[in-house]
Amino acid sequence: MSTSHSAPQNTRLGIWLMIATTVVFAAQDGISRHLAENYSVMMVVMIRFWFFALFVVALAARAPGGIAAASRSSYPLVQMARGLILVAEICVMVVAFVQLGLIEAHAVFTCYPLLVAALSGPVLGEKVGWRRWTAILVGFAGVLIILQPGISVFSPWALVPLLAAFMFALYGLLTRYVARKDSAAVSFFWTGAVGAVAMTPFGLWTWEWMALADWGWMATLCCTAVLGHWLLIRAFAVAEASAIQPFAYLQLVFAAGIGLTVFGETLRTNVAIGAGIVVAAGVFTLWRQRLREKAATRQA
Repeated sequence: MSTSHSAPQNTRLGIWLMIATTVVFAAQDGISRHLAENYSVMMVVMIRFWFFALFVVALAARAPGGIAAASRSSYPLVQMARGLILVAEICVMVVAFVQLGLIEAHAVFTCYPLLVAALSGPVLGEKVGWRRWTAILVGFAGVLIILQPGISVFSPWALVPLLAAFMFALYGLLTRYVARKDSAAVSFFWTGAVGAVAMTPFGLWTWEWMALADWGWMATLCCTAVLGHWLLIRAFAVAEASAIQPFAYLQLVFAAGIGLTVFGETLRTNVAIGAGIVVAAGVFTLWRQRLREKAATRQA
């Protein structure tokens, strides 16, 4: 993401903003798990996206050109696909939180940067060297350690966060694709609008009234969703993505803390080892990407 001259680079601030983002997103995941244990996942996600859509529409209305400018995309079909993939990924991941818990769901989901690297060739036409391919394979060995196929009783639910990681990686790659011509504001608008429209029929079909306390949690979930995205946008506005992206892995640490203390989950040894391998492989691929970007900048 390019940075304007009015927003000078500040890597230290970018790192702290990314850390704050991971704290907010981890809290959001904990609230999502609580609500989805008692209510329909589709209804919870629908209400969250209603609030998100209102937020992006309000932002667009205040911006130069208004809603017409925010909705004007060079890739409307791809933007629509992005929104549909993201909202489906959120539903899938919330199901994983309920069935597996925050720790194991996030441990598997952390492989998504490796999937981004693996898919960047076929989707974006980027070159992936042998070092990054090696890191990708090592990372997926870590995923197998987490899943333990053939060693213990394998749960098909363990594949759910892997599906979510694949969908989120595809969403990220399509976001990079549309960024060639569409601004971040346009992508943000399409994300909220498409998600809200797509979830409304499913959410209304499964509608049920929440307890008063859970409406409070729902309101908090909506606010954390908006705050998390705002912090993330600010982080990428003040620092290079390759410098701050590794700190996104801290979401696994914070989510695990919530899982252990709030939901009484346990951290199995194989999950800790496998997650460590996945994170190390992911950080390596991000580091290689940063070297490639610096080399390309020098050649330019």
